[in-house]
Amino acid sequence: FVVFDALKNQTITLEDQVHVSETAWRAEGSRMFIKEGDDVNVSDLIQGDIVASGNDATIALSEHVAGSEASFVEMMNTQAQRLGMLSSHFVDATGLPADDHYTTPKDLATLARAIILTFPEQYHWFSEKWFDYASIRQPNRNRLLWQYPGTDGLKTGHTDAAGYCLIASAVKGD
Repeated sequence: FVVFDALKNQTITLEDQVHVSETAWRAEGSRMFIKEGDDVNVSDLIQGDIVASGNDATIALSEHVAGSEASFVEMMNTQAQRLGMLSSHFVDATGLPADDHYTTPKDLATLARAIILTFPEQYHWFSEKWFDYASIRQPNRNRLLWQYPGTDGLKTGHTDAAGYCLIASAVKGD
C-alpha cells in the first residue's frame, strides 16, 4: 500500500532506478536475486516483491520510498492505523518473524480491500503468474492463479509460527 501510494503521489515512478544496498542484498527468506550495487527499476522490484515474494526487493523498495526500512515501517504502521487495521503492528517490511510484529486475517483483508479499491491501476501486478529476472524464472506462489478461474491476487506468505498463508481475491461474473 505504501509503495503504491508513493507511486500515486508521484514521489517515485515505475522507472526509478533503485541502487541495491548490502542490507537488501543480504535479505533472508525468499528472494528475487538482486545484487548489491546493482540499479534495478521500481517496476521490477514490485514484481519481485509481489510475484516472487522477494524480501530483497521489499527492502530495496522500502529504502527507496522512505530512506530506510525503519522509516518505511513507520509509514506502514501509520497507514495501517489510517485504514483501521487496529490489530496490526509491523517491525519490518518483509513480514519475517520479529518480536512485536503481528497482524490478523481481518486486518489483512482490510488491507487487501484498500489496495484493490484505492489502486486499481496497480492491481494487475497481483495476477502475474511468472516473474523473470537475472535469467531466473519464478512462479507466483499463489497457486489459485492457475487453479481457480477469475483469481486475480493477492499475496502469499509463510513463517514457521503461522505456516502457509494466503490473502486471495477472485472475480466471478459481476
